[in-house]
Amino acid sequence: MSAARMKLPAIVATIVGAGLALLSWSQTWFALELTDAAAQGSGDSIAVPGSIASPALAALGLAGLALVAALAIAGPAIRIVLAVLEVVLGGCVLLAVWITLGDPIGAVSPAVTDATGVSGAVPTAELVASADPTTWPVAAIGGGVLLVAAGVLVLATGTRWPASSRRYRAARLADAEEPVSNATRGRAASDRAIDDWDELSRGDDPTGEAHGGESPAQPSR
Repeated sequence: MSAARMKLPAIVATIVGAGLALLSWSQTWFALELTDAAAQGSGDSIAVPGSIASPALAALGLAGLALVAALAIAGPAIRIVLAVLEVVLGGCVLLAVWITLGDPIGAVSPAVTDATGVSGAVPTAELVASADPTTWPVAAIGGGVLLVAAGVLVLATGTRWPASSRRYRAARLADAEEPVSNATRGRAASDRAIDDWDELSRGDDPTGEAHGGESPAQPSR
């Protein structure tokens, strides 16, 4: 596939990657079990969403969607800058997920505080019996990988993408305005002809005025 045809796949990959990051942020990341069932009010596990476990994903996902619009209209030089930003953005998504999965007890600590009223890293950690991850962190990892891959693709092919067609739209607008201008000029010429006829009817000579001369003298009565 030629470099010019890689624009659409790169943009689609960016949309999907940012969308996965946002979607996973809104879903359940951990099933939390506390050591004291009475603290939960029941024996059911607590669903900890990504908005608590990894809150940074919301901003990263929105930034990825903003890159889509920028890539669609940017010139070759700006695409390189945006591609670097996209690679960094995808790396930040992967880093956020890695930090969350690397310390699940710390990630679910705000949920423990909401359920029990106990705060502090050590006290909340003592109340956690288990924090089992779901598949949504894996989806976030997939989104980060897609963002990095799309950024690399833009770096490799972005300078050879088709240019914007704005100049063609401007040409079409100019062509569309030309008949209106001709019609306006036609109406102006018609109005001048009517004015000349009225002057002749009154006995005036419009040709003399048009050429800077004087009207012929009217015969005395």
